[in-house]
Amino acid sequence: MMTEATATQDETDKQRPLFEDIRLLGQILGDAVREQEGEAVFEQIEKIRRLSVAGQRKADPAAGRELDALLQSLTPAETVSVIRAFAYFSHLANIAEDRHFLRRRAAHEPQTQPGGLGHCFERLSAVGVAPEKIEDMLRHSYVSPVLTAHPTEVQRRSTLDAERGIADLLTARETCRTEADRRENEAQLHARVVQLWQTRILRTSSLTVRDEIDNALLYYRSTFIREIPKLYADLEQRLGRPVAPFFRMGNWIGGDRDGNPNVDAQTLDATVKAHAETILRHYLVEVHLLGAELSMSRTLVDCSAELDGLAKASGDHNPHRADESYRCALIGVYARLAGTLTALTGGEAMRHAVAPGAPYARPEDLRADLIIVRESLIAHHGAALARGRLARLIRAIDVFGFHMATTDLRQSSDQHEAVLRELLAAVRISPDYSALREDERIALLLQLLADPRPLRAPNLTYSDGLLSELSVFETARIAREKFGAGVIRHYIISHTESVSDLLEVMVLQKECGLLHGTLHESERDLAELELIVTPLFETIEDLRAAEPIMRAFYALPGIADLIRRSSGVQDVMLGYSDSNKDGGYLTSNWELYRASTALAALFDSLSGLRLRLFHGRGGAVGRGGGPSYQAILAQPPGTVRGQIRLTEQGEVINAKYANPDIGRRNLETLMAANLEASLLVDGQKPPEEFLAAAEELSRLSIRAYRGLVYETPGFVDYFYAATPIAEIAELNIGSRPASRKATRRIEDLRAIPWGFSWGQSRVALPGWFGFGAAVEVFLREDSEARKALLRRMSEEWPFFRALLSNMDMVLAKADLEIARRYADLVPDRGAAEVISAAIETEWARTVAALEIATGQIERLADNPALSRSIAHRFAYIAPLNYLQAELLRRWRAGLIDHKARVGILIAINGIAAGLRNTG
Repeated sequence: MMTEATATQDETDKQRPLFEDIRLLGQILGDAVREQEGEAVFEQIEKIRRLSVAGQRKADPAAGRELDALLQSLTPAETVSVIRAFAYFSHLANIAEDRHFLRRRAAHEPQTQPGGLGHCFERLSAVGVAPEKIEDMLRHSYVSPVLTAHPTEVQRRSTLDAERGIADLLTARETCRTEADRRENEAQLHARVVQLWQTRILRTSSLTVRDEIDNALLYYRSTFIREIPKLYADLEQRLGRPVAPFFRMGNWIGGDRDGNPNVDAQTLDATVKAHAETILRHYLVEVHLLGAELSMSRTLVDCSAELDGLAKASGDHNPHRADESYRCALIGVYARLAGTLTALTGGEAMRHAVAPGAPYARPEDLRADLIIVRESLIAHHGAALARGRLARLIRAIDVFGFHMATTDLRQSSDQHEAVLRELLAAVRISPDYSALREDERIALLLQLLADPRPLRAPNLTYSDGLLSELSVFETARIAREKFGAGVIRHYIISHTESVSDLLEVMVLQKECGLLHGTLHESERDLAELELIVTPLFETIEDLRAAEPIMRAFYALPGIADLIRRSSGVQDVMLGYSDSNKDGGYLTSNWELYRASTALAALFDSLSGLRLRLFHGRGGAVGRGGGPSYQAILAQPPGTVRGQIRLTEQGEVINAKYANPDIGRRNLETLMAANLEASLLVDGQKPPEEFLAAAEELSRLSIRAYRGLVYETPGFVDYFYAATPIAEIAELNIGSRPASRKATRRIEDLRAIPWGFSWGQSRVALPGWFGFGAAVEVFLREDSEARKALLRRMSEEWPFFRALLSNMDMVLAKADLEIARRYADLVPDRGAAEVISAAIETEWARTVAALEIATGQIERLADNPALSRSIAHRFAYIAPLNYLQAELLRRWRAGLIDHKARVGILIAINGIAAGLRNTG
């Protein structure tokens, strides 16, 4: 039997390679600093590191005071060097941890882990789920991670490229056989770290939408295009049969116009073409390599008549390949693909054995040619050659088509209203559409949907805003005609607050040729809508109104039949970020749960219609972040059923998908969670007493949260002074403004910088505030019984367990001692003391409440690896926080210095890298 001491030693042995990698990279970074900045700067950084470690471990009570004095004595130039060193250490520690994650995963491969397909199939098999049921469920599934450009990724592409080089060298180090190999590897690591040190860490100008498109495409090339077909192969091998394509990539970049004036019809066209060019060039490379592999000669092996026909039609007359039918056939395929690339994107292929041929009209036509190759191989003793590259290429075509990802369109409901108001006033249908009551709007919009006539008059002049909005719809129609229906499928309506918000987008689709037929009684059974109208419910009030709005929408004449004919699917997007900013962590999660449950029940009553929930999650826990596997399994029973979309945002995209192996693991997690949530969790409804308790806790929590954020005098000024929110706006981390309007109101601030700012100041308020106050009041009546109830909820209810687990992680990463340094920046000391005391009191309540609910006194007791990681990092992140707060104090006091500004911004970068999911 393993003793506690043996277990501890075993865990230490497992972690030793990680510590060795961190030590190596830290040493190389130190050498680079000594080499680049001099011995004095290096010694200064080392002294700060030692004092910070001693202070964090409480080993030396005087260390904190000595560290403060040293940091305050630094010149601006010295400060920047110190901040850069600690920021880069955070980046290098991330690389080492990612490498160790893959190392441990490989070691545990025989023992399947939660989130993997192996573990998933074991669970399904254990309860008798037949392969036929899995296959049928996947046939009707749609799982889609959606990349957005929401700005919390603070790293430049040049930095990311250098870090990928370091990660590759760290992986290669494990296969070094000789000491000379290890020395050469170390020399290359040193070179890459020097490259990192000499590369500008900050952007000098804001990202454009095109920059965001290019950055996103990196992850397709490195991970998605190659790993998704491999995952399908793994899934099919485990299932023992082929599966229909159900896993799709989504994209918001270039199509998300909500609050971003830089997105228009031109950016939509650019993103569609860029995605298409990326996937078509991948196909061209793979077909070229496949031609090199399939070198069979007809003098040795025959081929099918269909393959021979492809070869003869290829236009390849090279005598050296006269007997190589497969190569000739693939040269013809390549030529047609080259023609397709030019026709769809204007690009040109890099190689030409023959001139570009007639473009493929559809990806299915390309697939059909490759199926001919596959069937010929199988029929002529080449089955081994039909696997591998060819099989992955065929699967890639199934998944990515010619468009690679579905680009969503998004705009705020008030913009659609403005367009309708102008259109209707111009043709004298309604002098002021905005003044109409909701019932009057609905009646008018239904009348317009039943009328085949367009609203625009050719002899009238319209505003630039109206023309811009309509041109997006028209560009979408052209793109669908050119690239296929999969290129743009969803139109998302931000701030959906009424039925008319949905109908307005339908009328605009009709105006631009995206509605075929009308809702007139005589034509209702013919009408089809091209884009899925997707309401986004964001605030607490919106979430509560979601089911009534959708119920009223489907009660309108002709609507249900129209959606059944058009796609049979109704996407509904739920906003995690704004609901959290509006009502706090607990209430946001509970209202999302309630809205999901109510919507699922509604669509159960609507035959022939399928609900697909789209989860607008961010990186930070306060914005819906946390492990995707647990999040999907924590969804209410009956709300997944094979249908799920979720956003991937900011720095989380890089953390999850920059490394192909880690990317594959995260994609596999989505597949596994979809299967388990749909086939295992679906019928496990929580007891009524759990639901009643959650409702009461939510009511108490929102009262505490809004009491602080929206009702405490001076809170807005406190927030702007006690966090680096103003400085974050200068980081050039996205093409979108930080606030929807030019005000300081919390309501107008985007949820992303709201959460990011609290993460920087180490309060992480959106991820926990209100829970402690709620539990304290909840336990005043029948305390012991209610404590037992909370414990049962934690143990038996996936929703509540995930909520507590994520809160546990947030509290582990927060640090009130550091937060006090930011609070000291608030000019109004009276307000600062009141608000800081409220935050610290609620912190203590929340920690106590979490201990009661989980039975665990230590943070992250059930996740020792993360606990060790955080404990190890804190000593290196703390100096960044201390220096950032000190520089903010100087900067705001009027000591304007370029180095100080640079130091503040680099510290933001380093803290975000060190804490990881803060955006």
